[in-house]
Amino acid sequence: MRLGSLLSLAYLLLPGAAAPSAPSWKFVEKGNSGIVGLEAIVVSPTLVVMFDRATNDPLHTPDGKVAWGALWNLETNKATPLKLLTDSFCASGALISNGTMVSVGGNIPAPADLNQTGAYDGRMGLRLFGPCLDPNGEGEGCTIFEDLDNLQMAETRWYTSTARIFDGSLMIVGGIHESTPFYNDDPVNNFEFFPKKDGGVPRPSAFLERSVPVNLFPRVFALPDGKVFMLANNQTIIYDVEKNTETILPDLPNGQRVSNPFDGTAALLPLSPPLYIPEVIACGGSTKSDTTPVEELSAQDPATSQCARITLSPAGIKKGWVVEHMPQGRMMPEMVLLPNGQVLIINGGATGYAAVDSIGVTFGPSNAANPIGTPVLYTPSAPLGRRFSQEGLPTTDIARMYHSSVCMFSGRNILLAGNNPNGNITFIPPGQPGEFRVQTLDPPFFNQARPTLTNVPSKIAFNQRFTIGIDIPAGVSASSIKVALIDLGFSTHAFHSSGRLVFMDFILSPNRRSLTITSPPNNRVYPPGPAYIFVTVGDTTSAGAHVMVGSGANPPVPDQGEFLFGAIVYSILTRAPGIRLPGL
Repeated sequence: MRLGSLLSLAYLLLPGAAAPSAPSWKFVEKGNSGIVGLEAIVVSPTLVVMFDRATNDPLHTPDGKVAWGALWNLETNKATPLKLLTDSFCASGALISNGTMVSVGGNIPAPADLNQTGAYDGRMGLRLFGPCLDPNGEGEGCTIFEDLDNLQMAETRWYTSTARIFDGSLMIVGGIHESTPFYNDDPVNNFEFFPKKDGGVPRPSAFLERSVPVNLFPRVFALPDGKVFMLANNQTIIYDVEKNTETILPDLPNGQRVSNPFDGTAALLPLSPPLYIPEVIACGGSTKSDTTPVEELSAQDPATSQCARITLSPAGIKKGWVVEHMPQGRMMPEMVLLPNGQVLIINGGATGYAAVDSIGVTFGPSNAANPIGTPVLYTPSAPLGRRFSQEGLPTTDIARMYHSSVCMFSGRNILLAGNNPNGNITFIPPGQPGEFRVQTLDPPFFNQARPTLTNVPSKIAFNQRFTIGIDIPAGVSASSIKVALIDLGFSTHAFHSSGRLVFMDFILSPNRRSLTITSPPNNRVYPPGPAYIFVTVGDTTSAGAHVMVGSGANPPVPDQGEFLFGAIVYSILTRAPGIRLPGL
């Protein structure tokens, strides 16, 4: 036996000696956001844009007005106010093909807030944050652009959803026209796009008409053939953007409803080569009937633990939704796609509903109660019945329920902000006060030696082979490697708009010093725009490398990459008429 092994054995045999604890997940408080971070999107390796309601947040702009937008610096853990014109309350957004962040929709400012904010009606709002060119990564001089005369949507939209689609533009789905106490009683039953399509005329949607009144913040995913999957209430469709047609899919089983105000969450599971067969999972929410009078609803009504998962192939659709269960029911959870292929389910409460002071029995002003502080890890590839685990995951005492956000950033740790189930900012119970503390959830390997990526190109084309450097720490086995391309998404109201993970094929050099990677075959498998490349080696993951996928041109962009193989395979799998062969 070697000396080191003998010393280790002797240490364990000493009275009262304990082995060093294994690394574990940790919640870490980072600072104060100055606004309630109810919407959050990573816009660079060092910066996150957060939005709130135009109300009484403590952060102020240089001209003395209350701020409802902030730029959070991931390195300094400081918030800088952003000057907005329109009220971004309960908006949505995403990054488009040229790297610009687009925030859409919002709220009518409350008259009592106008003196301290000066905000305009945000329901037709389009707020742009271009790629920040500050060489120091601190956001100096970076700001939100709005043009109330020339840059607006065609419809007033509050509680809308978005998805970046195959041409790099933004699809804007549903919402409500006016303020509503709970159910969607003034729905926007159509789609529109940014930049505008169809001459700026929104497209009517029979799906949105059918799914009222529990269809706010529809769960929307761009599929790898260019179509769009939509889930609202308990109903689902596949929408063909190019043909303006819908295909009705099976409803969620057992009355599960996952869109606002019965907020569960949903995710497009990681896509893998060569076939990129899409699967969608929907978790939590409620099984309460959507015809239940609001006065009969209670903040103590249990949320459902059900997760329903479907494979979007002919066989998978015929089979329908497969049901499994989280360790506990969750209202308003959110899913984060991790680079190793797991899914983190975090935030939410065990009972109640979304929204504020609008049902029969509330908890203070909150429609929900009993916050859940312990996340769950979901492993999609594990056998059914063994996919959920809370082993080694910590518990936080900071509630993250209504008006909270969560996003992974390039460090591969998780940023959590917000929580405010109140009409405006309040610091005094009953219920939960406005929350300004920002946390990270750090993975077990966060302070250990990790793979390091070098010479990563700033732009990658589709169906391209490119080589990057990698430094794998000594003692880390390279028998298991995953290379992930991730859109980190836009977080709000228990959903990650445009969140996406595509695994990429690669070859590791014999000396373990470089990876030759093959990018996604075309702009439908990964809609063109910004992304981060993460490499997971064994149980450790590198920091993410920021790249632009595709040409980086303004949307709409033409089809890019290789379509022959993927089009044939996908046509066979879906029995879709016709095969796209651009450029051949």
